[in-house]
Amino acid sequence: MKRVGVLFVGALGYIATTVMTGICALKKGLSSRTGMVTDLDLFSVLDLAAPEDFVIGGWDIRPGSPYESASTFFRNNQSIGQDILSAVGDDLKELSSDIFEGTANNCGSAIALLSEKDQTLDCMPLRDQITKLRQDIQRFKATHHLSDVVVLNLASTEPPLELRHCHEHTEAFEECVADNRTEAVRASTLYTYAAIAEGCPYINFTPSNGALLPALVSMAEQHGVPVMGNDGKTGETLVKSALVPLFLYRNLEVLSWEGFNILGNMDGRVLETPENKESKIRTKDQLLGKILGYTPHSRVHINYVPSLDDQKTAWNFVHFKGFLGAKMSFQFIWQGYDSILAAPLVLDLVRLAEYAKRRGEAGLMPHLASFFKAPIGVNEHRLYEQFQMLVHYLNRSSVAGRRFEQDNRPAALSGSAAGAPVN
Repeated sequence: MKRVGVLFVGALGYIATTVMTGICALKKGLSSRTGMVTDLDLFSVLDLAAPEDFVIGGWDIRPGSPYESASTFFRNNQSIGQDILSAVGDDLKELSSDIFEGTANNCGSAIALLSEKDQTLDCMPLRDQITKLRQDIQRFKATHHLSDVVVLNLASTEPPLELRHCHEHTEAFEECVADNRTEAVRASTLYTYAAIAEGCPYINFTPSNGALLPALVSMAEQHGVPVMGNDGKTGETLVKSALVPLFLYRNLEVLSWEGFNILGNMDGRVLETPENKESKIRTKDQLLGKILGYTPHSRVHINYVPSLDDQKTAWNFVHFKGFLGAKMSFQFIWQGYDSILAAPLVLDLVRLAEYAKRRGEAGLMPHLASFFKAPIGVNEHRLYEQFQMLVHYLNRSSVAGRRFEQDNRPAALSGSAAGAPVN
C-alpha cells in the first residue's frame, strides 16, 4: 500500500468536497470508479497509487469543515444519494484538522468576500506567506508519515494576471518575491511556489493564469517537480473538443458558435464578477480557432442562477455552411453536476502526477492535455488526438514500451507531444 498525500487549494469548495466524499466512499466500498479515466483497462500497465490510499488535507479562506460543506452539497443537490453522506460523515469530520488557513492575496473583491474574517496571512510579506504554506505541507507530511504529496488548485477563479518580465524567469520572480511586490502575484502563485519548493507535484484545475507562470514552470524543471494545467475540462468545452473536429473533417464552415452557460454554485457566484469571468471565458473561448484554423463568430456566456446550485446547463448553437452555400445549424444541451464531473478527473490527475514524480519526470506534463481546457505547452485541442498523447505515454511507460523505444526510437513518439522522457 502506497499512501499519497493530497492537499487541495479551496478545500471547502464543492469539487474538493466531492473528491473527499468520493475517496471516503471508495474506502468503504460504497462507490465504483465510474468517471475515472485511469480506471480504464489500458492504464493497468502503470503502477498507479490507489485513491483508497490517499490522505487528504488542504487550505481554505472560509470557515467551516469538509463535513459541513458536504452536508450543504448533498442537501442542495438532492438527486445524489444521502446514504453516502451518512456512511462517511465521521470520516469527513476527521479531515478538519488538516485544513489550514489559506490566502486570498490579490485575488479581487469577489474572492476576498468569501471569507467571514480578516485574512491574517494576506497581511504578511510574500516570503512569509510562502514560508507558512511550506510549513503547512511539512506538517501534513510529518503528521501522516508521507513521502509524497500532490497539490491541486481547486479554488475559485482569480482575475487574470497581466504577465510581465518578472513572470518569465525564475531569478526575476525570486527578486519580485524578495521585494514584496504583491501586485505581481495572486494567491495561486504563492501556493504553486510553495508546492514546487517542497517537491510536490502541482496541478492547476482552475483558469487562473497566476498559478503556473513561466518562471514557476522553469522552477519546477529545476527542482524535478512535474506540473500541469490549466482549467479542468469537464462539460461544455469537453463536448466542443470532440465535436469541433467533425466540422473540420467534413470541410464544413462554421459561421457562428454561441454558448450559454448557467450554474449556481460558488463558482457561478464568483464568476458574476466581470474580472473573474474574464479568466474563465479566455480558456473556454480559444478552442474553436485553434482546431479549425480560422476564427468564426463565437461568444461564451456565463450566468449565475442560484437555485441551480451545482447543476450546470450549457446550450450551444452552431451555425455552419455547407455545399452550394446552404446554411444549417446544430444544437446541443449539456446538463450535469459540475463537481461530480470534475471529481473523478481530480483523482486521475493525482494518480498520474504522483506516478510522474516517482519516475523522475519534471516540468510540464503535456500527455495530460485531454484533462484541460487550456493545456499549457500544448497546441493540440482535439479530444481524440489529446487522448492519443496519453496513450503514447502509457506505451512508453510500460516495460514493452521502454524496450520498443530503446530499439527503435520512432520520431512519432518522441519529444513533448508524447510526454516527458522515459528514465
